[in-house]
Amino acid sequence: MSVFTPQGKKRRNNILPYLLALPTLLFVAVFTAWPVLLSIYKSFFLQRMNIAKFRVPTFIGIDNYTNIFTDPNFLKVISNTLYYVLGTVPISILLGFLFALLVNRKLAGRGIFRLAFFHPMIMPMVSAATLWLFFFTPGYGLLNSALRMFGYQGAENWTGNPNLALLSVIIVAVWKNSGYYMIFYLAGLQNLPGDVFEAAQLDGGNWWQILWRITFPLLKRTTVFISTVAFIDAFRTVDHIFVLTTGGPSQASTVLLFQLWQERFENQNVGLASAITVIFIVILLIFTISNFLISEKEEK
Repeated sequence: MSVFTPQGKKRRNNILPYLLALPTLLFVAVFTAWPVLLSIYKSFFLQRMNIAKFRVPTFIGIDNYTNIFTDPNFLKVISNTLYYVLGTVPISILLGFLFALLVNRKLAGRGIFRLAFFHPMIMPMVSAATLWLFFFTPGYGLLNSALRMFGYQGAENWTGNPNLALLSVIIVAVWKNSGYYMIFYLAGLQNLPGDVFEAAQLDGGNWWQILWRITFPLLKRTTVFISTVAFIDAFRTVDHIFVLTTGGPSQASTVLLFQLWQERFENQNVGLASAITVIFIVILLIFTISNFLISEKEEK
């Protein structure tokens, strides 16, 4: 006959949380931690799968990183990525917030507006890019036709013009993501305490004062979450670039992840692709940790 003691039961209860977390820990270890460590390791080697004498990895130290940061083409890619992030993240978040303010009001047919704003997010990025490719078509494209009504006489080949290719990619990303961020802001707005706004109105606060001094501060955590998601998404989404510009012309719309794909699968340069992966991860970590620390500091 077995005897169950309180100490044994307590010990089993202490183990249970670790057992429940074990599948997630294994998943993260296999599909996140191990690939990151492997990329760091391979970034110190020269390995070209399409060149016979370089198929066997050869240790070259930090030469891959040196080659990256001394390559003018890669510096252009970093510049494109920076412009792309600055062009998509703030505008998408601002539009998402404005859309949320609009559909949160008691308007006739606001359900239709919510659906219209969110609908682009439902579409796959490839489908959205294909749709906009028709808009950008020179001559009879809808975008050029609409701009000509306002007297536009500039370049019409948006995706083939080095000065407009990156802007074309940014427009598609903003159009698709704004409705997605609207949902988060709308959920945040609907959970705000109504008595605070009623008190502000009784005190004579106008629309702008309530928005700037009450709504914005109360949605700070929502904004931090959305900005983190938007920043990461801006780095990891390249589907529309494949459809619209394929990184051209002359790398005018090539961003970091697209360059990574080219090095690994077109040039088959495993070492250089691994070094770009490490740089990619470091950038995302710096932003995510900085964003978190700044928000926590402001909360205190």
